[in-house]
Amino acid sequence: MKVTVVGAGNVGATCANVLAHREIANEIVLLDIKEGYAEGKALDIWETSPINLYDSRTIGSTNDYTKTAGSDVVVITSGIPRKPGMSRDDLIATNAGIVKSVAENVVKHSPKAKLICVSNPLDVMTYATYLTAKKDSREVFGMAGILDTARYRSFLAMELNCSPKDIQAVLMGGHGDTMVPLPRYTTVSGIPVTELISEERLTAIVDRTKTGGGEIVNLLGTSAYYAPGAAAAQMVEAIVRDQKRIFPVCAMLNGEYGMKGIYLGVPVKLGKNGIEEIIELKLNDAEMKLLQESAEHVRDVMKALDAMNLF
Repeated sequence: MKVTVVGAGNVGATCANVLAHREIANEIVLLDIKEGYAEGKALDIWETSPINLYDSRTIGSTNDYTKTAGSDVVVITSGIPRKPGMSRDDLIATNAGIVKSVAENVVKHSPKAKLICVSNPLDVMTYATYLTAKKDSREVFGMAGILDTARYRSFLAMELNCSPKDIQAVLMGGHGDTMVPLPRYTTVSGIPVTELISEERLTAIVDRTKTGGGEIVNLLGTSAYYAPGAAAAQMVEAIVRDQKRIFPVCAMLNGEYGMKGIYLGVPVKLGKNGIEEIIELKLNDAEMKLLQESAEHVRDVMKALDAMNLF
């Protein structure tokens, strides 16, 4: 099995490192536009193999997509963060151009690869990847829900002073302040979380989850990378090992939840074919309203991209 990670920055390098340490693929290609950057990161990761006892080979490349040929899964982390004075549309246009170029090159050399988008703004960049790749939407999806759910679960574990291994949760909607954590579907070893924590504290944790990315930025002065990189790697593992894992993933909806033609975070079954099933939960009226509000926010950003006539 061969996996490519495009973008050797903090998120991409972390993803490649996790993939290597877990021996999820025989070959992991790390590609970046910056001269020597991916090669250095890949070599550094490979030099940990005698220490951590794994065989996955990491290979770096400066913008040479021929080295990515035949990849089974490609993770796209390329893009720039929003800078002072930059409008939302500026960020969308810049990153959409980057993602478009990456997706074109990836599909040219690995036409059968499953594509995982991690670039921001996540939902619309996944849409941009889909428009460029011209592949079945079940083979093009985004990483956001696993990261957001991990934050939610980790905050709950801190509050309850229990192992995060025992917490299961579902989170839906767009990646950002309009995401929709679902306490009704949150359990601790099968026990509804509402029986273990007050409504007030649960609401506070949900609110913290929604702004979890911003909290990291305020502390570090840059975006998170350990958790996003690990989350992307978990998706790769589910595909490569055909695990049929149930994950919240940014997926194209074609009638599910009464929505069409939109990339939105929903629970799916992830396996060797990519998204093998989109799971429709029976949301109550309040939950559905929140999901629809989140979808409207995502649609606004998608419309902004469409208006740029880049595709």
